[in-house]
Amino acid sequence: MSTTGVASAETPTDAPAPYLWRWAALFVILAAEVMDLLDAVVTNIAGPSMRADLGGSASTLQWLAAAYTLSMAVGLVTGGRLGDIHGRRTMFMVGAAGFTVGSLLCAVSGSPEMLIGARVVQGLFGAVMLPQGLGMIKEMFPPKESQKAFGMFGPVMGLSAVCGPILAGWLVDADYFGTGWRMIFLINLPLGAAAFLGAVRYLPRGRSAEKPRLDIPGMLLVSLAALLIIFPLVQGREYDWPVWTFVMMGAAVVVFAVFARYESRRSKAGRDPLVVPSLFRKRGFSGGMVLGLVFFSTMQGFMLVFNLYTQIGLGYSPLKAGLVMVPWSGGMIVGFGLAQGVAKFGRAVLQAGALVMAVGVSGVWLTLHLAGSGVGPWQLLPALLVTGIGMGLLMAPFFDIVLASVEQHETGSASGTMTAMQQLGGAFGVAILGTVFFGLLGGGIGSAVGHHAGTLRRELTAAQVAPAVQDRIVTDLRTCASDRAVAKDPAATPASCARLEKDTRSAVTSPQAAARIPVALRDTATSAFQSGFGSVMQTVLWIVDGMLVLTFLLAFLLPRHARPEDAEGH
Repeated sequence: MSTTGVASAETPTDAPAPYLWRWAALFVILAAEVMDLLDAVVTNIAGPSMRADLGGSASTLQWLAAAYTLSMAVGLVTGGRLGDIHGRRTMFMVGAAGFTVGSLLCAVSGSPEMLIGARVVQGLFGAVMLPQGLGMIKEMFPPKESQKAFGMFGPVMGLSAVCGPILAGWLVDADYFGTGWRMIFLINLPLGAAAFLGAVRYLPRGRSAEKPRLDIPGMLLVSLAALLIIFPLVQGREYDWPVWTFVMMGAAVVVFAVFARYESRRSKAGRDPLVVPSLFRKRGFSGGMVLGLVFFSTMQGFMLVFNLYTQIGLGYSPLKAGLVMVPWSGGMIVGFGLAQGVAKFGRAVLQAGALVMAVGVSGVWLTLHLAGSGVGPWQLLPALLVTGIGMGLLMAPFFDIVLASVEQHETGSASGTMTAMQQLGGAFGVAILGTVFFGLLGGGIGSAVGHHAGTLRRELTAAQVAPAVQDRIVTDLRTCASDRAVAKDPAATPASCARLEKDTRSAVTSPQAAARIPVALRDTATSAFQSGFGSVMQTVLWIVDGMLVLTFLLAFLLPRHARPEDAEGH
C-alpha cells in the first residue's frame, strides 16, 4: 500500500482522475449520516414522552433504541454487499427513500408495537443507505484527500449530537400542531427528500466490475444470532430471567460460530461471502471491531441511561434534558478538532480519548455524589464537557485506523461490517446498561425510602400515628416505591400501593393527621425516588468507567498508526 501511494504521487498521470463532484457527493452522504445520527439520539430524549402517550413497559424505552440499532446492525453487512451488486448510488437512493417512509410510519404510530416496528423499517433501510457512503468515499477520493473526507464526519457528528437532543426536546415541548413527539420523525421527510435528490444529481454511477452474489444464508444466520442475544437481554428482566433467556444467549454464540464457519467455507469454495474472511486477518480491522463493539456499547448505553435519569429521576423537561447534553456534544466537537492537530500520534490519540472520557465519567459520578438529587445542569457541565472531549479524541482516528488496511475489493464488505459492529455495539449497550439500570432501580428506590424513614417517622409521630402503624406504613411505602419503579404497566396501581393507601387511611385519627400524613408520604416518596435514581446512576457510571478502561486496553490490538506510510514517517 505504501509503495502504491508513492508511485501514485510520483506519476499522477497513471492514476485515474478523481471524481469531479466528489465534495458535493460527500455532503449528500453526510446528509444521510445526519438522519441516522438524529434518529439514534432523539428517542433517548423523547422516549419518556412516547411511553406516556402510547403506553408500554420500561423495556419499551429500550426497544425504541434497540429495535433501530439492531435492525440496522443485522442489515448493514448485507447493505454493503447490495451496493457491490446493484451499485452504491442505486442502493443509496433506495435506502434514503425507505428510511423516509419508515420515518413517516413512526410519526403516525398509534401503539408501542407499531412504533417499534416502524423503527425496524427505519433501521433496515438505513442499513441499505449508510454503507454506500463509506464505500463511495474510498472510491471517489484519492488517498491524500480521503483522510480529509473522513475527517468531515467529526464536525457533522458533533453538530448532530449537539442539535439532535435540543431539537428533539424543543419539538416535544413545543407540540407543534398537536404533534408532540411525532414531529421528531416528521423532520426526516425534508431531509430524506434532499438526500434522495442530491444522490440523483451528485453521486457517481459506478458499479463494481465484478458482480458478487448475495449471501442469503449468511444474512439469515447473522440476523438470527444478533436477535438471539439482544432479545433476552432486553426482555429478560421483565420475565424475571427464566431459563429460556440464557438458552437464547447461549444459542447466539453457537449461531455466530456457525456463521463464521459457513462464511469461511463459502469463501474457500470461490463463492461471495457476506463478510470477507480475509478482513479479520488484518490486525487493524479485527482489533477495531472488538474495540468498536465495547466502545459503542458504552457510549449508547450511557446516553440512554443518562437521559432517563435526567427526565424521570430529576424531572427535567425534554428540552432541558436535551440542553444538559450540549456540553457533552460540544466537547465532542472540541475533541475532534484536537485530534486533527495530534493525528500523527495515531493510536495514542484514541487511547488518550478513552482515558479522558473515563475521567469525565468519574467527574459525573463525583458531581452526583456531592450534589445529590438537587444536581443542576450547570453543575454537570464541566464533567460532561470533559467526557465529550474524550469521546471526540477517541472517535476521530477510529475509522481511518480501521479502514486504512482494507483493499479496494473488500471495501463494500468492510464498510458494512464496520458500521454493523458500531450499531450492534449500540444495541448491546442499550440492552445491557438499560437492563442493569432498571434492574437496580427497584432496590435503589426501596433503599432510599429506608434512608428517609427517619424524617417520615417524625412527621407520623407529630400526626399521632402509633409506632406499630408507622412501621407498617414505612414498609408499605418502601415496597410500593420499589414496585412502581419496576412496574410493567406504569398506569396500573401495584397491590403494595393499594395496601399503603389502606393502611394510611386507618392511621388517620384527626383532620390534622388527614392533611399531614399524605404530604409526608408524598415528600418522602419524591425524595426517595430522586436519590434512588441518583444512587443507581452512580453504580452505572462505575460500569461505564470499567468499559472505557477495557476500550483503552483493547486499543493495543490496533497498529500504532492509521496508515503504513505514517508509521514510516515516525
